Amino acid sequence: MGSVSLFMFAVFVPVVVGSLSFVNGEGIPSTVDGPFKPVTVPLDKSFRGHAVDLPDDDPRVQRTVTGWEPEQISVSLSSNHDSVWISWITGEFQIGENVKERDPKTVGSFVKYGRWRFAMTSEAVGHSLVYSQLYPFQGLHNYTSGIIHHVRLTGLKPNTLYYYQCGDPSIPAMSDVYYFRTMPASGPRSYPARIAIVGDLGLTYNTTSTIGHLTSNDPDLVLLIGDASYANLYLTNGTGADCYSCSFPDTPIHETYQPRWDYWGRFMQPLVSKVPLMMIEGNHEIEEQIEKKTFAAYSARFAFPSEESGSSSTFYYSFYAGGIHFVMLGGYTDYNKSGDQYRWLEMDLAKVDRKVTPWLVATWHPPWYSTYTAHYREAECMRVEMEDLLYKYGVDIVFNGHVHAYERSNRVYNYNLDPCGPVHITIGDGGNREKMAIMHADEPGNCPEPSTTPDKFMGGFCAFNFTSGPATGKFCWDRQPDYSAYRESSFGHGILEMKNETHALWTWHRNQDAYGTIGDAVYIVRQPDRCPVET
Repeated sequence: MGSVSLFMFAVFVPVVVGSLSFVNGEGIPSTVDGPFKPVTVPLDKSFRGHAVDLPDDDPRVQRTVTGWEPEQISVSLSSNHDSVWISWITGEFQIGENVKERDPKTVGSFVKYGRWRFAMTSEAVGHSLVYSQLYPFQGLHNYTSGIIHHVRLTGLKPNTLYYYQCGDPSIPAMSDVYYFRTMPASGPRSYPARIAIVGDLGLTYNTTSTIGHLTSNDPDLVLLIGDASYANLYLTNGTGADCYSCSFPDTPIHETYQPRWDYWGRFMQPLVSKVPLMMIEGNHEIEEQIEKKTFAAYSARFAFPSEESGSSSTFYYSFYAGGIHFVMLGGYTDYNKSGDQYRWLEMDLAKVDRKVTPWLVATWHPPWYSTYTAHYREAECMRVEMEDLLYKYGVDIVFNGHVHAYERSNRVYNYNLDPCGPVHITIGDGGNREKMAIMHADEPGNCPEPSTTPDKFMGGFCAFNFTSGPATGKFCWDRQPDYSAYRESSFGHGILEMKNETHALWTWHRNQDAYGTIGDAVYIVRQPDRCPVET
């Protein structure tokens, strides 16, 4: 039957993460008290903001299984509480100038599972695939993955503990026994206890601190807002750098060292084999290869509830977690009003019954409201296309990554303070190898040239000078903008706790603090009577 993972006892024992009434000795404010006067926390120069990657020989990233035994095991959600995905990899990857893809049919995709305290009498069979990262240039190392398995479990009960084994029993090559808990059923008073939000994670020593803090906060669900492994900071021979374009300006194509994905999957397994992980793509997942193919690792390694939520793409999808509807959007695929993603989003939002599912949360990688110089107004074309739709349907909270710092906005719409606009939270501070963002666009000499702001993978130029408000006629404000409530350059993660159908507690936890310390906190309050939404 295999051994039982002891990690479950850490997952399901409640942990106090700090007072729910006070932070830093003061009462936690609510958005009803806002808009808040902008706050910038000075940079802590003693804190290491330049992370170092875990080396290839670190025990936490080494392969510890043998033969066809499963590794890199993870759980992800389907669109509703009654279904989850179990994913894993069997077999070793290959890397070199000449690689040959394995036959996915070599090993079966099988999960045996059951409710806690009952026998594992249920069985599910899924599908398997391999992917390759290939380069049309002599001397570059090509890569092909082990066999990646995705199995969907159905007919599950809400808010229920299940245990499972995955693998191929005919070899036999089965995993140890792992556990997960399903999401609560949708309802105005039904929510997962804690949802961890993290972006731009990477695989550094700072990442290990982030994941340690995050795990201690006992999440029921983890959202990763893009940029997971940062494999594209490496050449195919394994040589890495903090800044790819600075260190390797003459490479014929932006190379990537795909084994870093396997290292990342092994490091994350102790957490994500028990706590569901929901991922959306970031720019470091682009990973261009032959024939301009992109996002191969991202699309192959993760299971997405795309089909279940009516999406035809791994780049955007949605799911329910109790009384929350999460909309995961793609910044690096077509977001125009005439495109498939926009049409899907409009249909998806229209289906949400806010009496049953009060909270609407949207996520994507590049932020619309960030005041840092890094990536300043880079996603403006996406904002121009989609912001009205999100406002129309009353999105409550938006989470983004990309900028390697933390920032929380006041309620905002079209750059103006608006009591019915969403709170935008940038949390691209997971701990990756690239430098922390520390410069603000509103500080003297930091405002970028408008022509430098578009991202070639996002398309278009839409970031013009402001036409109203305190920054009229300017590309940047000359002070911290009114819509920016709090900003700080530190690594960390956030925890979202829905208390009821109108109040959610948001807390941000910095890596350099003790586990129980809260760096920023606010109650995000819905006001459906004041802000009616499209139904």
